[in-house]
Amino acid sequence: MEFSHIPVLLNETIEGLNIRENGIYVDGTAGGGGHSSAILKRLTTGKLICVDQDPDAISVLTQKFKKNENAIIVCGNFGNMKDLLQLRGVGRVDGVLLDIGVSSHQLDTPSRGFSFHEDAPLDMRMSQSGVTAEELVNTLPFEELRKIISEYGEERYAGSIAKGIVVAREQAPVTTTLQLAEIVKANVPQKVRRDGHPARKTFQAIRIAVNDELNVLSRGLDDAFSLLGTGGRLAVITFHSLEDRLVKQKMAGWCQGCTCPKDFPVCVCGNKPKARLVHKKPVCANETELLHNPRARSAKLRICEKI
Repeated sequence: MEFSHIPVLLNETIEGLNIRENGIYVDGTAGGGGHSSAILKRLTTGKLICVDQDPDAISVLTQKFKKNENAIIVCGNFGNMKDLLQLRGVGRVDGVLLDIGVSSHQLDTPSRGFSFHEDAPLDMRMSQSGVTAEELVNTLPFEELRKIISEYGEERYAGSIAKGIVVAREQAPVTTTLQLAEIVKANVPQKVRRDGHPARKTFQAIRIAVNDELNVLSRGLDDAFSLLGTGGRLAVITFHSLEDRLVKQKMAGWCQGCTCPKDFPVCVCGNKPKARLVHKKPVCANETELLHNPRARSAKLRICEKI
């Protein structure tokens, strides 16, 4: 099985993790193993725990690293990272990497139903289990659909798109990606259709809902930080504003010290920073990387270190 995925911000991420050759690391979204391969090259007696919820990824990772004694392959969701590691006797790690969002393999495999460019079953499940996009689109009430498209897709025309979906499904179930894309296209103004594909935000929103991505990310960040030992680093790559905002807020909270009002003469809260930012601003792809991988254009890397 081919699992094509060009690792984004590879050098910046690996350098940012400050890898020790005998350390324990976690790639919580291992995918095709691009970042994992680079981490493993820096280990001698250390271990890398490669986690992914997609059975396709697990199959590829198992084959790719079958001769590498430093790699441990785990099928599961990074939102349950603490439990997954504790089951394997791991309570502390030296670094965690999370590359958030849909992988190139998932986007480029039409049958997975993530893309609006080719006709396929309306699926969008990263784990290939659970509720599908088709089920959500055909069963959710109008207001829930509108809210999902508005909040997760940051779509200005969420109301008209949700209404269009409800009207269409009354005639016949919406079962394919192109059906949904055409419904979106028919329910936004003409000017919107000229600014990229009008279904992009709606597909993003429904995908996030299907995979409960923001709740998973929130849990995964908390688990990752709790697993880090002193000096351990958490590196997170995001691809849209909702993810990045959540990561930024989490890291800011860990880095915050005293929360007393400014007019207090002395600190009474006793809060001390639990982390420091490795970079004050997110790291983005340079022009050289963008030439080889246009999908890196929206990527942002944030790294914090536990203190």
